[in-house]
Amino acid sequence: MAGAQSQSEARQQARLKQLFPAAAAFSPKEGDPPHITAYGGGAAGKQPVLGYAFYTTDLVPLERGYGGPIVMLVGLDLKGMMTGLILVDHHEPYGDFSIERPEFARQFKGKDVRAPFKLGEDIDAVSRATITMSSAARAIRGSVRRAARMLLTSPPATQ
Repeated sequence: MAGAQSQSEARQQARLKQLFPAAAAFSPKEGDPPHITAYGGGAAGKQPVLGYAFYTTDLVPLERGYGGPIVMLVGLDLKGMMTGLILVDHHEPYGDFSIERPEFARQFKGKDVRAPFKLGEDIDAVSRATITMSSAARAIRGSVRRAARMLLTSPPATQ
């Protein structure tokens, strides 16, 4: 059991590092909304906040794809720009033709939280799996906007 937990933790750290390559440390998941804080390098107690990572299903739990929830880990910097998106889990029957394709996640890196997040406008529908694609776009839009409202309105702290 401990080996599986450390393996899961290692996967989580790798995902977070993918979203925030310059981060020196990450907090545990905490707060409202639930999030993980990415910290830059620096002396103990003086590490600047680089941004936040969160799961779409924690912020918009009722959004469902064709096959159920689509779990995505999202990075958001302090300027309200997405640092990336990682598909963590889904049960979509045609995921490999839609949300699993690398170009789906790639199009969100650098996207502003104020963008429309509309399929066919600023989000390319990389497949015809419209229920899945539409649900994923709504989950991303809803979660990044909620996170920005809740986490970016007050000055960032240091660790």
